[in-house]
Amino acid sequence: MQNIETINPVISIHHLDHYFGQGQLRKQVLFDINIEITAGEIVIMTGPSGSGKTTLLTLVGGLRSAQSGSLQVLGEELCKASPEQLVQARRHNGYIFQAHNLHRSLTALENVRMGLEVHGNLSREEMQISSARILEHVGLSEHFNDYPDHLSGGQKQRVAIARALVSHPSIILADEPTAALDSKSGRDVVDLMQKLAKEQGCTILLVTHDNRILDIADRIIHMEDGKLSDNIPQLV
Repeated sequence: MQNIETINPVISIHHLDHYFGQGQLRKQVLFDINIEITAGEIVIMTGPSGSGKTTLLTLVGGLRSAQSGSLQVLGEELCKASPEQLVQARRHNGYIFQAHNLHRSLTALENVRMGLEVHGNLSREEMQISSARILEHVGLSEHFNDYPDHLSGGQKQRVAIARALVSHPSIILADEPTAALDSKSGRDVVDLMQKLAKEQGCTILLVTHDNRILDIADRIIHMEDGKLSDNIPQLV
């Protein structure tokens, strides 16, 4: 762990504040957030609902613009970034959410291929090959042509993981990826995320209430009332 501190952080956040609303309705939701995350780290963020976890995740992912302080991702400053800068930042990320967000009208293979189409630098054949290969990695080689309605909850989340990882992103951002799954499926999903991310050398920032998966983390951080805390409460 001593060497990890000498590596430039993939995510570097300093004195980050964030607000929702305008005028009299303006409300501060993040307070003086400071954290650095290095390449290859798996960081789990815990905390009660409404504490600001998802807000921080969306800021790191470039889904909304940071307002105050410093938020650097892969060396690029995202605080007060333009829409074009945020689009560029999002291309380095893979997203996995509680709701798998698969398109019901597309097959598993087509859903995964969407993770490559946004980059626009591969031929159709190359996208097909890469999509098939990652689906094989997640154990869905027999489900290429199945539609989401014909897949189990765990299988749908595996497709979502494949879609997130197919472009070999630098960062995986996961928001409650096991919440809708039973114990075994949830465990299988995070083990798969951990394995594939380590193989690809990417960083994972994962929000969860699920204490069954905390052991995959290199580090656990806790959010309470919009502030990061060093005190990690015992989850039950």
